[in-house]
Amino acid sequence: MRPLLLLLVAVTAFAADPAAKLRIYELGAPGADKLSDLPARYADAMSMGYTAEMPNPVFRLSNLAFLPAERSERLDLYVPYARDFKVRRPGVLFIHGGGFTAGDKAEFRSASVSADLARAGYVVVSCNYILGPKDKPGVWPRNIADCRDAVRWMRTNAEALGLDPDRIAVAGGSAGGYLALMVGLSDDKTGPGGDPQAKCSAKVSAVIDLYGVVNFSKHGKGVVPGVSAAEQAAYLPENQCDPQDPAVLILHGTADTTVDIAQSDAMAKALRAAKVSYEYVVVGGAPHTFDLHPKGKGWKRTGVVGGVDVNSASDQPDVTKVTLDFLARTIGK
Repeated sequence: MRPLLLLLVAVTAFAADPAAKLRIYELGAPGADKLSDLPARYADAMSMGYTAEMPNPVFRLSNLAFLPAERSERLDLYVPYARDFKVRRPGVLFIHGGGFTAGDKAEFRSASVSADLARAGYVVVSCNYILGPKDKPGVWPRNIADCRDAVRWMRTNAEALGLDPDRIAVAGGSAGGYLALMVGLSDDKTGPGGDPQAKCSAKVSAVIDLYGVVNFSKHGKGVVPGVSAAEQAAYLPENQCDPQDPAVLILHGTADTTVDIAQSDAMAKALRAAKVSYEYVVVGGAPHTFDLHPKGKGWKRTGVVGGVDVNSASDQPDVTKVTLDFLARTIGK
């Protein structure tokens, strides 16, 4: 896409798309998935001088195919401004929430977190996955498998994305928090949604769980949708913890009335017992479905990093710095 057309797309998006408030500009037409053209499109975009209108923007390439041709789910790619594609940057996959039946990769929370991470220098992908009610055949564990396939897509296309395939993290909110935990903690070949025939690994180096659903009910009871009694344990992230797991960051608000914070308490306890490095940030007064800028009264951080107990606090609710510090320690920057 040439500069003038790109500018028209960007201005239209800025006027109509709430995500434009997040300083996101479309890097070409939606669905234009020729990743080999990405550096050229990026160079065109860089020549437009977006920083004069909005400082430190990020660029998004929307609706890229990453699943088999018969599947309609897509992903969005976010790249930072003023980047060098010859430099391999670490990457993050973000997984949206919505109770496993709704939600979208471009919802405000997903776009906000993705843009913040891209602004910090990460290559970010936000993916959709199969949705459906508990009794819909084929949803479980396909939803987990879809998210693993998004990691594989990132790794397979690492050169075109300017991505370091050995430094990928996964993050998600609510239902997406559960899926992020399953991608990060369960085996990518033999675990739920695993693919023993996959030629590309779906393993990640860090996990960020924003108020994730762990046990599929408000108070940690209930069962995994559509899964037999014999298979239930394998679908609970707290049963997947072992010392070889990547580090985990948990973020949860005390005013969450959708996912009881007791679920994150239990997840943190399981990680500690399994000797997995983890950080647990509790945001006072924060509700459900927040991005990196929640409303609240500050936060407290506990956990174990490299075998050493950590304990810190902030009188501000914003969790951007603590999240970026976690990523810097686990996948670099």
